[in-house]
Amino acid sequence: MNEAAAARGARAPAARRIPSTDTHHGITRQDDYAWLRAQNWREVMRDPALLAPEIRAHLEAENAYTAEVLAGTQALRRKLYEEMRGRIKEDDSTVPAPDGPYAYYSSYVEGGQHPLICREARAGGAREVLIDGNALAEAMSYFQLGGAAHSPDHRYLAYGTDTKGAEYFDLRILDTQSGELMAEIIRDTAGGAVWAADSATILYTRLDANHRPSRIFRHRLGTSPDDDVLVFEERDPGFFAGIGKTQSGAYLVVATHTHETSELYLIPADAPETPPRLVVPRETGHECSLEHHGESLFLLTNRDGAEDFRIVEAPLAAPAPANWRELIAHRPGRLILTMVAYRSHLVWLERTEGLPRIVIRRLADGAEHAIHFEEEAYSLGLVGGYEFDTREARFSYSSMTTPTQVFDYDLESRRRTLRKTQEVPSGHNPQDYVTRRIFAKAGDGEDVPVSLLYRRGARLDGTAPCLLYGYGAYGMAMPASFSTNRLSLVDRGFVFAIAHVRGGRERGYRWYRQGKGEAKINSFTDFIAAARQLSAEGFTREGRIVAHGGSAGGMLVGAVANMAPELFAGIIGEVPFVDVLSTMLDDTLPLTPPEWPEWGNPIASDRDYRTIRSYSPYDNVAPRAYPPILALAGLTDPRVTYWEPAKWVARLRANTSAAAPILLRTNMNSGHGGASGRFERLKEVALAYAFALRVTGIATATE
Repeated sequence: MNEAAAARGARAPAARRIPSTDTHHGITRQDDYAWLRAQNWREVMRDPALLAPEIRAHLEAENAYTAEVLAGTQALRRKLYEEMRGRIKEDDSTVPAPDGPYAYYSSYVEGGQHPLICREARAGGAREVLIDGNALAEAMSYFQLGGAAHSPDHRYLAYGTDTKGAEYFDLRILDTQSGELMAEIIRDTAGGAVWAADSATILYTRLDANHRPSRIFRHRLGTSPDDDVLVFEERDPGFFAGIGKTQSGAYLVVATHTHETSELYLIPADAPETPPRLVVPRETGHECSLEHHGESLFLLTNRDGAEDFRIVEAPLAAPAPANWRELIAHRPGRLILTMVAYRSHLVWLERTEGLPRIVIRRLADGAEHAIHFEEEAYSLGLVGGYEFDTREARFSYSSMTTPTQVFDYDLESRRRTLRKTQEVPSGHNPQDYVTRRIFAKAGDGEDVPVSLLYRRGARLDGTAPCLLYGYGAYGMAMPASFSTNRLSLVDRGFVFAIAHVRGGRERGYRWYRQGKGEAKINSFTDFIAAARQLSAEGFTREGRIVAHGGSAGGMLVGAVANMAPELFAGIIGEVPFVDVLSTMLDDTLPLTPPEWPEWGNPIASDRDYRTIRSYSPYDNVAPRAYPPILALAGLTDPRVTYWEPAKWVARLRANTSAAAPILLRTNMNSGHGGASGRFERLKEVALAYAFALRVTGIATATE
């Protein structure tokens, strides 16, 4: 693709400049594109038709420009879409999860975009479809099914639906006995509900006016939602509240948290009108989750210097730290991620040196063993179930070459039973591909893991193009898991790489701490180090790499576009969090107060202001030669608002000295997750991949 010629053939929109200034800590900034932030953004989240005409016209002009510049990729995008769809088993189902007389699962039908929620009697019988997502989504431009939870007596099913992409879910309740919906509709929820033991009461989280999950309500079946009882309210805008249930089913758990601090309350499931009892008070920096077992609680905690977490046992009646008994000691570099307590066993998922493993402890005598795997890089996860009194745990395994496998594991005999292997209808031979893990040396001497996937026999002489993906925030680790979509790049000669930069927890909590707040710059320099290492080892070369990231990963690729644009053939930012300073200065936005522990509070702190300003992608756009850039946004996105990528693209286009196109595509009917429906989402993936193929010259203009 001759990007310059394509750009010259289409007229790029020039966003109107309306100077706006703000001053904090004696520093004044000018923002010519602040007008793109709709003053009525809350209303637009609920009804996109309320977007101001001038803003809508600009976004639609950007969409038209992107479509014109990428018009030559239409055939390629169709081909990519068909390939990716051909790798999906269209009538697929999850492995049924047993619960008493039934086993529950989700399923798809041939051609269906949305899941069916189903169950079957464990004693045998036909499939019972409880919810048909395709029928609910009919004639809607956007549809997302939220959490679905069945009552303990199996008669009722509560589920959420979002029809705008703004993550405001309506909660409905199905009577599975009659097949009819209950009359009540509960609006503005977070999407899920938890049942009390009486099968007549649910607890749910409601979003406030600023789209924050701050209140827990109790609803009695058959009553008006207007009469629902407020159970808990979080008044600190920096904390989000949620409701869950212990594996034992005995307690409902009210959890309120930031990214670094937790507070936990218990409500007896058989007495849902009982006021929540505080069991883990908030202490700044203390993260904790819990499970219930008999007269005890198991706490996964980082208190008392356990940076990578430990597991303690506490008396249910008196769970204060003075009464804790250590079960699993803290070991630096061994990060305990999550745990599940069964009647006779405690199971947890941990990660060491970037690789996960599952460990089982018999509660009667403390005997422990781990489940072992052979591949060099892989992904592992515990699959949640409903039962407490069981000796089987379920887990999923995959690698970048191995499709996802689901196993049931006997916690006593240690026997694995393969329940499902992900089918790839168009065919997939793992032996045709290679997955590897290398390390890039960061400037301060840290070794940054990089997971690789490429086709066996590929020329690794520096000529291959590379898509380098990164995230690096909130302590989220990027798994080296299987993706059928990536094969469309790899089969065309790409090396696919994931840079496990600091800001995630791939190498323990320390890895996260060194990529947040004042140390955020490490995420960006780690990514640059990964790009250079891939070039040094011949997997690709500088100028042949496409940087790809979404959300906070979009901030990552936006920052490196400013720091080292010469390394990249292109940049893809999906819902990119690029206007970091402006967002962290706006405490009316849904995520701003809860995000201050991650990025810093530039309102209160001069130091935080200067730190964020030093790397914020939008604030650091300057006259330089930028590579081709594609930004993807969603109009109703409550997490990364549409105006962030819109402003970024406008400023980039006004500053770049190169002829390479700077493109923005806003989905006018979706939010943070992109298009709804498993096939519609593939069209957005195809757009991003076609962009990567063209900017690296792999795809011809006629493909």
